[in-house]
Amino acid sequence: MTGTIETILLFFAVLVVVAIVARRLNTAPSVLLVVAGIALAIIPGLPRLELAPELVLLGILPPLIYSAGVAMSWREFRFNLRPITLLAFGCVIFTTCAVAVVAHFVLGMPLAVGFVLGAIVAPPDVVAPLAIVRRLGLPRRLTLVLEGEGLANDATALILYRFAVAAVSTGVFSLGEAAGTFALIVVGEIGYGIGVGWVSLRLRRWARDPRVEITLSLMTPYIAFLVPAQLGGSGVLATIAAGLFVSWNGPLLIPAATRLQGIFFWDLLVYLLEGFVFLVTGMQMRTLLDETDMIRLRDLPATILIVLAVIVVARFIWVFPATYLPRWLSPSLARRDPSPPWQWTFLLGFVGVRGVVSLAAALAIPLTTLAAASFPDRDLILFVTFGIIVITLIGQGVVLPSVVRWLALPHDADDERRRERDAEITARLESLNVAQGRLDELATNGDLAPEVLAILQARHDHRAVQLPKNAADAHKAVAAAAELRLQLIAAEREYIYRLLQDGKITDEARRHIERELDLEEASLAFKREGGAETPL
Repeated sequence: MTGTIETILLFFAVLVVVAIVARRLNTAPSVLLVVAGIALAIIPGLPRLELAPELVLLGILPPLIYSAGVAMSWREFRFNLRPITLLAFGCVIFTTCAVAVVAHFVLGMPLAVGFVLGAIVAPPDVVAPLAIVRRLGLPRRLTLVLEGEGLANDATALILYRFAVAAVSTGVFSLGEAAGTFALIVVGEIGYGIGVGWVSLRLRRWARDPRVEITLSLMTPYIAFLVPAQLGGSGVLATIAAGLFVSWNGPLLIPAATRLQGIFFWDLLVYLLEGFVFLVTGMQMRTLLDETDMIRLRDLPATILIVLAVIVVARFIWVFPATYLPRWLSPSLARRDPSPPWQWTFLLGFVGVRGVVSLAAALAIPLTTLAAASFPDRDLILFVTFGIIVITLIGQGVVLPSVVRWLALPHDADDERRRERDAEITARLESLNVAQGRLDELATNGDLAPEVLAILQARHDHRAVQLPKNAADAHKAVAAAAELRLQLIAAEREYIYRLLQDGKITDEARRHIERELDLEEASLAFKREGGAETPL
């Protein structure tokens, strides 16, 4: 027990130190966490931490997928469903087949084993690339397509993986049966996930207690994931569907108190889970070294490079036709959704970081087949998977910022954010006009006492004066006002603290005032950082 507590404390310490170092070096913490994990793995005397596949697939993955699903806009997801589907399903299947063919004819693996390897390394990770690209100021649509692909492609890969492992273990495979099962799993999981999201929102509406509602929000991804996973599906699509349903239907059903508390709870949870994932991924180096016969893996570096080249080339081969060919074939699609610049397509092809789901799938490969024979090339698949994860994560973490600057994508993102801010200011002004109209209606009908009307009008005027009169004046005015408001809040805090020290107010009064200041400061920081919807 003591050793477990010490290990947990070590993880927290590493997360803190790496976060500080990453900020100082202006680099992605995910890259440094993997490097730190590898360093910890080779230090003599430290306990070996073996990653249980069930912990990743059943313990860590559901809340990460669900939180990303809730943070995603259903409207934007639906608009980008075609490119997301082409990447999450088409590109994964294409890459799996490419790896299988090369592994069979070049590396000498049995074809079914090649499909196991292909299904493991085909899907880009949902956590790793976003941990890198979110820092780079990419256009929203690029980020959303990458995130949507990362969410859905795990489902495709895990289903293909189970088919391939079963084919190696039994020696039997039916393409028609596999295709029918795949379609049934996709439809069934989406329907089940929507049902879980609907029930979750109804239960929370009855609960009306932030603590209970947040607990229900934590249970939702596990309920959505575990049932399909136990029935032979992936669980991923059900969790995505539940998250998107809550994202679209939750804003008018989730109380403000729950939303405010849920933001900070889920932000901390996702931060810790992501940090744990990257750190433990690097620490698997010790497990692989201890359990593998290295003499049998003399050609490992060449094998890793060959498979890496295949997945990189396959992705570029798929991405460009999948982006432009549908628009060439459908003029109506081209008018509705014009072709993006080639720089966007190049980045989609370039970003292909593999992560912990691939590692968990490789570790979950059975030791033997149903015939009691050793699973062919299991150790080789483990090392190839780990090598590709490390190379893509560290390599792209280092190179990607330069590639983004070379493609001039931050300029596109700046224009996009300017348009979004204009639309936001316009929406705020229009919503205030709607509220003023309702207030005038109540005043005309005589439904309000003069004192109440004065209070409401003063609140409305206070909110209205904080906004510029038109969106064109919004950017500098809102930014300057936010900075000054933070300074004013800091001045109020210092004064309230002096009153407390002088005994002029009680701690209870200080806490009431402090909470109001905390909420105002948090709202300012949340807007400046472009916060997403809380996973509730």
